Amino acid sequence: MTTPPSSRGARQQRQQVIVDHVLARGDATVSELVELTGVSLMTVHRDIAELADRGILRKYHGGVSAQPSMVFESSSDFRLHAHTDEKRSLARAALRFVAPGMSVMLDDSTSALALARLLPEVGPLTVVTNYRLITEELRSAEGIRLICVGGEYSRTHDSWIGLPAMDMIGGISVDLSVLSTSGITAGMTFHQEQEIVGIKRATRQAGATSVLLMDHSKVGRRALHRLESVDSFDHVLLTGPVDEELLREMRELTDVRVVETE
Repeated sequence: MTTPPSSRGARQQRQQVIVDHVLARGDATVSELVELTGVSLMTVHRDIAELADRGILRKYHGGVSAQPSMVFESSSDFRLHAHTDEKRSLARAALRFVAPGMSVMLDDSTSALALARLLPEVGPLTVVTNYRLITEELRSAEGIRLICVGGEYSRTHDSWIGLPAMDMIGGISVDLSVLSTSGITAGMTFHQEQEIVGIKRATRQAGATSVLLMDHSKVGRRALHRLESVDSFDHVLLTGPVDEELLREMRELTDVRVVETE
């Protein structure tokens, strides 16, 4: 039986309350979530199971956790709810690199999605992306010519990846590439998944100019796979706080700007 739209809306709102609560605190018990939402224990268990299946929360005995592991934080759903104010500030700063008539490639990061939401202010533009949420955001936008990168669909990332995607990106040349990744140190950027590393490298290389967007949680942090050296990017935009020594070392390699969070 199909769930009525009103019921779906109530469930989505309730699950958003649960996600926000857990993200703010790191974890929560089931009884705490029952009290928070005012629904039955069975309903909370169903919500937790659904959110865990989507990779937003992790279940443990008696509760849920939002402490990100390297696999967990790859989930597009999780990233959509993390550091949203900082990502909006980074996007506004990155918009200064975009001018009417340009071609822009955006990766499947939620920081790039924040920028995509601002691009209709600048058009006309050609936008290339492998991220489904960016295509949804821009498909009806006036003045945006949208090119979608195809390939193997990843439910975790909500994007198209794999060799077909890499081949298509490799055949495109754009004025500006904008991307984000999992970690950055003074000289190197990182990502936890090898299949994503190739896509991000191709995205960076496709742009005559490249901009890297990094919220403060990623700065001074490593992941399993090396992505690109910091000096491969023309501009690196960070939100603070950033260690001054780390910042000095990065600025010896490329243009690094610390963005105030709105």
